[in-house]
Amino acid sequence: MKTKRNPVKKTAKPLWAGRLAEVPQAEAFAFQASINVDSRLVFDDIAGSKAHAAMLGKQGIITKDNAGKIVKELNAIVGEIKAGKLTIDTTHEDIHSFLEAVLTERLGDTGKMVHAGRSRNDQVAVAFRLYLKRAVPQLQNELAALVNVLLDTALSHVNSIMPGYTHLQRAQPVTLGHHLTAWCVALERDYSRFSDALKRLDECPLGSGALATTTLPLDRKATAQDLGFNRLCVNSMDAIADRDFALELSSACAITMVHLSRFCEDVVLWASEEFKFIDLAESWSTGSSIMPQKKNPDFAELIRGKTGRTTGNLVALFTLLKGLPYAYNKDLQEDKENLFDSIDTLNMCLRMFAGMIKSAQFNVKRMKAACTGGFLEATDVAEYLVRKGLPFRAAHEAAASLVRDCIEAGHKHISALTLAQLKKRSKLFEEDIYKLITPSACVKAREIPGGPAPKEIRRQIKLLRKKIN
Repeated sequence: MKTKRNPVKKTAKPLWAGRLAEVPQAEAFAFQASINVDSRLVFDDIAGSKAHAAMLGKQGIITKDNAGKIVKELNAIVGEIKAGKLTIDTTHEDIHSFLEAVLTERLGDTGKMVHAGRSRNDQVAVAFRLYLKRAVPQLQNELAALVNVLLDTALSHVNSIMPGYTHLQRAQPVTLGHHLTAWCVALERDYSRFSDALKRLDECPLGSGALATTTLPLDRKATAQDLGFNRLCVNSMDAIADRDFALELSSACAITMVHLSRFCEDVVLWASEEFKFIDLAESWSTGSSIMPQKKNPDFAELIRGKTGRTTGNLVALFTLLKGLPYAYNKDLQEDKENLFDSIDTLNMCLRMFAGMIKSAQFNVKRMKAACTGGFLEATDVAEYLVRKGLPFRAAHEAAASLVRDCIEAGHKHISALTLAQLKKRSKLFEEDIYKLITPSACVKAREIPGGPAPKEIRRQIKLLRKKIN
């Protein structure tokens, strides 16, 4: 049976208590503590401390023997936390204070040496960045997994005709493959936004101190390299003040959630009795507590609803930062909770959306039937006349007149008109018009890059797989 080890006394003084004769009362201390939020940084903070301690030993700031003891004990702490033998004491101010207190209790004065040349300001900044360097690629993996689910589905529906909509009005024939691939293009942009943010994130603030570095001979390049950072932060004050990376990632999360929300709006509409384009699996639906017949798209609705959280988190971060003087302020302690929530929310929503779509069935017959009525072929009629030499505005007017003719006659498709009736609006019409304005023909004719033709959608799918994988 595993025993949990809680070695640190709960009466341990805060790291900053030396200057002050008194510390805040329990409620006030809890108010300004952050350990319940930043405890997820535990392994990143340990990684930063290991690199810092090893560098202190190499630089002769502390002995190599003491540096080795610190690194060894930090490795032991990692193992104990993972094994459940050491639990994080949440009465401490933050995860950084807790870990230093554990080291001090176990190693005495040697444990106190770990903070030489370091402030909590740069310690927090490096742990935060290290965590995000781990968390964001995991988020991108979920994004890529969703894109692949959608691309697989799109590939099986490159010939499944459906209406495309503008203003929620039937507009032109497309395919389900075209629609799903459109979602993937948006998600690929989201993927690239996270990649771009990671590039700017990938610089090491360790050694910046509180804001003005230190007189100790630190080797900042060594710790940056040890921790896997691409470069150093250029300016120590900016390194402490900067939270642009949090804003960028929060923005990327919010934008991705807005995309998921728009996709879910499509799903909710398609699942309605009025559309009946999609049949969500029963395991991805819910019922009603009063109406026995109901099958509700609650997962899609909830993803749509959770978008408000990530948008709110982004606004909160902007509001947090907008009035801060340029260095460290305690306000910055509020930078993590919102971003962590956005990352967690997006991770879960990506998995939920992928599962919902992967198990769904699409009513392709219903989709194709919806292309009859609404005169989705009208643009193709106008472009037919353009190819015959008629100026587009005149062609547009001729096609619009034909639509009016059909409405007056009770027809649902321009092909219901006779050739003689067509020629009343333009002498350029010939018998070949009829084979060119079926929904399938309208789609197949659009083979230019970006179009819905099956051959072109296969090309888009191949391109997106290459980008996302």
